[in-house]
Amino acid sequence: MSEEAEARESGREERDPEAVSRFVEGFAAQLVEAGMQRMPARVFAALLASDSGTLTSAELGEQLQVSPAAVSGAVRYLAQQHMVSREREPGSRRERYRVHSNQWYEALTNREAVLKRWQAALREGVTSLGAGTPAGRRMAETLAFFEFVDGEIAAMMERWREHREKVFGPGPAS
Repeated sequence: MSEEAEARESGREERDPEAVSRFVEGFAAQLVEAGMQRMPARVFAALLASDSGTLTSAELGEQLQVSPAAVSGAVRYLAQQHMVSREREPGSRRERYRVHSNQWYEALTNREAVLKRWQAALREGVTSLGAGTPAGRRMAETLAFFEFVDGEIAAMMERWREHREKVFGPGPAS
């Protein structure tokens, strides 16, 4: 059942599909400007704008006027970035794609592994180039920056969890 049909049945306010489309495309454009690929940005914005936070490939394709292959590629990218998850509908082979309320937290927190790899590579660079050389000092400063950012992200995420609970109350982890 489409979200519009669900809204009618449940008595929820119906939304203007054109206004939703304008939001999805506008927010997706902002994500693209920030560096995200266009199709994943559109799929993510559509999921974010859905009341349920879940849509099927067919629903996404219809809403965005794109092929199932385009949706599949976008979802694969978003899943790798921990921004959406795939779920099977009970008794069906169809998958639903879900955006979670903590997607930003997850996406940022999962960058920690990337930062750790960069730090390891930079440590090796400092050793290889020599800490006393101009390149080695530049590498050491870059390493110090990423170590600083890594610590700040961890502290910021803890502050976010506390703030979220104050503003929205205790809730599920997703």
